[in-house]
Amino acid sequence: MRVAVLATGGKDSTLALYRAMEEGHKVEALACMIPMRDDSYMFHYPSINLIDLFAEAVNIPLVKGETAGEKERELEDLKRLLASLNVEGIVLGAVASTYQKSRVENICSQLGLKCLTPLWGEDPYKILREMLELEFEAIITGVYAYGLDAQWLGRRIDEEAIVELMELNRRYGISPIGEGGEYETLVANAKFFKRRIKILEAEKHWDGQRGYLMIKKAVLEDK
Repeated sequence: MRVAVLATGGKDSTLALYRAMEEGHKVEALACMIPMRDDSYMFHYPSINLIDLFAEAVNIPLVKGETAGEKERELEDLKRLLASLNVEGIVLGAVASTYQKSRVENICSQLGLKCLTPLWGEDPYKILREMLELEFEAIITGVYAYGLDAQWLGRRIDEEAIVELMELNRRYGISPIGEGGEYETLVANAKFFKRRIKILEAEKHWDGQRGYLMIKKAVLEDK
């Protein structure tokens, strides 16, 4: 099937992209909405400025749209973007968020597109383990939940981080994969990437409870 992947550069949409390719779908494009505010209900904000580099790293064409990020109205912006694509289906990286999944499915239904959710309902721990096996260099770019502090910003999700995330899930109930918006990520490299993203300059912004990593300069490098 000819598909477009709703991509942010984050770990879930990147794994969904990989799964779509492994399942034999032809990925015609990455589709990305750029929110103009950091509290968008639907769309990824931290490090979204690197989506062009991400598309180059995986060597897939990128189609972008902008949205003011206002609740529900941003769905109309997404619908316009998806309507412009010459594909049969849309791939979504949702794991447990019915808010996101139901809204994208509704848009796809209106446009006569299939909505594929290859990660839906899977065990978060197994998803994190698969990312390690695929050598994901997933860097935390935003944290928004109790138990996650400024030290997590810029941290790579590795074996130790997974153990700590599972413990935070046990203690505070946060999603270990950040499905409730607890944290955001950027995947700088993975086994299937053609090139990797190298971060040259970044700074942490922390307000005492939540924060994000502003990546100010990054380049692509050969693997």
